[in-house]
Amino acid sequence: MKITTKPAANRGTSNLGWLKSQHSFSFGDYYDAKNRGFETLRVINDDRVAPGAGFGEHPHQNMEIISYVLSGTLAHKDSLGHKEAIQAGDVQRISAGSGITHSEYNHSADEEVHFLQIWFLPKTQNIKPSYEQKHFSAETKRGCLTLIASELGRDGSMTLNQDVDMLAGLIHGHEAVKYPLTQGRKAWVQIARGSVSMNDIALQAGDGATIENITNPEELIFTQGDDAEVLIFDMKPA
Repeated sequence: MKITTKPAANRGTSNLGWLKSQHSFSFGDYYDAKNRGFETLRVINDDRVAPGAGFGEHPHQNMEIISYVLSGTLAHKDSLGHKEAIQAGDVQRISAGSGITHSEYNHSADEEVHFLQIWFLPKTQNIKPSYEQKHFSAETKRGCLTLIASELGRDGSMTLNQDVDMLAGLIHGHEAVKYPLTQGRKAWVQIARGSVSMNDIALQAGDGATIENITNPEELIFTQGDDAEVLIFDMKPA
């Protein structure tokens, strides 16, 4: 297999005062014609929202949107009638489909919200918009990889309108975690925080890595974690 690292320092950045964001792929004012996504994965934004600020109401269409909250609480409202609080450990999925509007706000007086905003192209266009939110405790992710989202919502995961398995794990100290890879698929690994070794490659918070040219049997091996939170997106090539 071929592993290509994507260092955190190479990400695009934006600073609006109330929002500090780092972009793994082209987004907003950051544009790189050679870095517009990976297969159906289009956005990984590492966002920090200041207290008392947030994203006003805005529309989306035909996109699978995942918010993975690392710290703080994000208040969500949308045109489907949902009013939710998304806290650390919570994961939100919006299938924008034929169209949805929503807002996200940090109502805290003193704590910023840190979350990853992740977008995938949908498998089917113009579906009925839908919303899903689930909590995945640290205990369920400790020393293993837990399925967070999948096309069929298997094993208690959220349902995605795309052939993607999203997994998350917490790795620290002597914990060793393995992930089997399937020939013909590809994967993106994102280090949400901390540091870890993947197949003897050192990765830090904000780093990404593409996994391609997979032949059976092969696997990813995570070791030497230092409070690492690891996300894997195992996907069918576009």
